[in-house]
Amino acid sequence: MEFSILTLCYLIGSVTFIVGLKMLSNPASARKGNLVAAVGMTIAILGTIFLYKDSETGHPLGNYPWIFGGLIIGAIVGTLAAKRVKMTAMPEMVSLFNGMGGACAALISLIEFNHLSHELEINMDGWPSGKLLIILLGLIIGSVSFAGSIIAWGKLNGSIKDFSFKGQHIFNIVLLLVILGLAAYLIVVPTTSALLVFYIIFALSLLYGVFFVFPIGGADMPVVISLLNSFTGVAAACGGFLYDNKVMLTGGILVGAAGTLLTILMCKAMNRSLKNVLIGSFGATASGGGQSSASGGTYKEISLSDTAVVMSYASRVMIVPGYGLAVAQAQHACHELEKLLTEKGVEVSYAIHPVAGRMPGHMNVLLAEADVSYDKLMEMEQANDLFANTDVVLVLGANDVVNPAAKSDPASPIYGMPILDVEAAKHCIINKRSMKPGYAGIENELFFRPKSSMLFGDAKKVLQDLIAEIKSL
Repeated sequence: MEFSILTLCYLIGSVTFIVGLKMLSNPASARKGNLVAAVGMTIAILGTIFLYKDSETGHPLGNYPWIFGGLIIGAIVGTLAAKRVKMTAMPEMVSLFNGMGGACAALISLIEFNHLSHELEINMDGWPSGKLLIILLGLIIGSVSFAGSIIAWGKLNGSIKDFSFKGQHIFNIVLLLVILGLAAYLIVVPTTSALLVFYIIFALSLLYGVFFVFPIGGADMPVVISLLNSFTGVAAACGGFLYDNKVMLTGGILVGAAGTLLTILMCKAMNRSLKNVLIGSFGATASGGGQSSASGGTYKEISLSDTAVVMSYASRVMIVPGYGLAVAQAQHACHELEKLLTEKGVEVSYAIHPVAGRMPGHMNVLLAEADVSYDKLMEMEQANDLFANTDVVLVLGANDVVNPAAKSDPASPIYGMPILDVEAAKHCIINKRSMKPGYAGIENELFFRPKSSMLFGDAKKVLQDLIAEIKSL
């Protein structure tokens, strides 16, 4: 009876994961989907704690003080961290939490290998190669995910700089082959030094995770975060295999598959292959800025009062949010501007690029925090169809995703990347703190185009002043 109830708990958990993931595909249902999956996970965890019994001994799980101590500490730390994190730091938190998942998968492999070694006492005849393969996969993938996510976290918050050296990609490939070679040796040739070899594989996997992410440029961090997330899912699925735990296996497979698909979609959004992302070091080196473009053009500024007049008497305004909006915590002021213009009869919507910000969906989450209607958020293809009939485009802190060089300059690192065609609008107003290049370190040709005007200043203050100007008209 207890076994059937536990199986039911796992079934409920698996179904809620699938339903929750489906709901995450729509911004309107995403929050509820997250809660549905969380409830399923809670049921699966509690079912495991209270209903699980060892198939051989019939003993329950036990160690309840340790288990609930870990759950309580983790819940408190996770809740406080999530509540206190700023929207600008959300990508770092996602990367850090993902790294913790990889670390858990690696720890499972470490513990299970130690159990295996003690049980068999390196009995050459009883060496279970299949189980050892799963343990090694969980160790390698989990360690790479953990180390890589920590480096990504450091690069996102600015504490770790891009680092590369001549021949680093070759070094990475050789290191990976050494790891795989040692793993194959351990499986095929049981040895009394198996524990030493296992920990060498662990150490080399951590090292590979570090050097795997080190050379990847800042502009590619959203793709890397998504890829590392898929690694964590696969590592967790290995744990599900080890424990014959259906819900752990299902959750790992879903995370791995979803992360892989998201990685592919983001690469497509940038018109680049995953191989190019991983070895291209795009964005790792900044190029110079200045007041002139490569063609010697100059930019022109626009005043707040002129901006207020242009936007107030427009028929359609499109707002393009970027990381600068997040840095300034200006999403609420942006929503206030939207409501003010709507009251004046202006049609206002938002154009969202798939890789805007520092992580997938960063701008969607940012605007959702300010209660912006999901119906006003337009994907890139939909927005590009409307720019030609748009009177004013207001670019708030976005840079690389609106850079015309992606279409006009074959020498540009972002050439071929689909962008928001904001220059097709009648007037394009760009808000930035300065003329410095964006996250990819590439000068933006949009700033020097005839229909473009620069509105300098902190996004939040500029929007607040702009709202005051519009109200005074």
